[in-house]
Amino acid sequence: MNLFKGKSAIITGAASGIGRAAASGFAREGSNVAVLDVSDAEGQKTVEMLLAEGGHAKYFHCDVSDGASVKKAIDAVFSAFGSIDYAFNNAGIEGESSPTADCTEDNWDRVLDINLKGVWLCMKYELPYMLKQGKGVIVNCSSIGGLVGFAGAPAYTASKHGLLGLTKAAALDYVKQGIRVNAICPGVIDTPMVERSIRNNPGMEALLTAGEPIGRIGKPEEIANGVVWLCSDAASFVTGIALPVDGGWVAQ
Repeated sequence: MNLFKGKSAIITGAASGIGRAAASGFAREGSNVAVLDVSDAEGQKTVEMLLAEGGHAKYFHCDVSDGASVKKAIDAVFSAFGSIDYAFNNAGIEGESSPTADCTEDNWDRVLDINLKGVWLCMKYELPYMLKQGKGVIVNCSSIGGLVGFAGAPAYTASKHGLLGLTKAAALDYVKQGIRVNAICPGVIDTPMVERSIRNNPGMEALLTAGEPIGRIGKPEEIANGVVWLCSDAASFVTGIALPVDGGWVAQ
């Protein structure tokens, strides 16, 4: 499989879940993979996994909410690999659960800083390299929470809705310079984030499964497949979209 042979991809939040699955997907297609995360130990495990699978990968510490950290990591990726052809800006958190009036300022700021500002910072420092190359593809990780509302998650829902607006604006800003920007909107996926929710809320697993028309929770690899497609030439006429990969959740 050589869709991305000789190319380089940045994956943020690649220490687990969807990010780790996406890193594996890009590596299988021949890409150099830059694994970015704040969890150094788990990020290194992702790299070791990719190397064991025959891929080429390197870990870079990156706090996406900190502009200096993002710039340092992305500059280091370019120095290591010589290009930045693809970026999956995936890092995100769910934050604390509460009704809107009970959401704290600290929770609001932390969720928006990582989920929305963090993606903007990543694009801010990824795009100049892509512009110099005259091409590139960015996929931002939103959520079905960017397409519909979720009670008890005002900051998360706002951040994921805002991310879709940011994606559309960037897509229009750079479409004539050979850069495509899209968002992927995962449904309920078997990730550490969902596992925490299930562990902390009895009955949550049954509730989430019942909410999926397909009748099951999704796999990280199913989101990774969508990201790989959006970055491939098969999606060469696709930019500025929000792609649900959600088992039919938003079709209800």
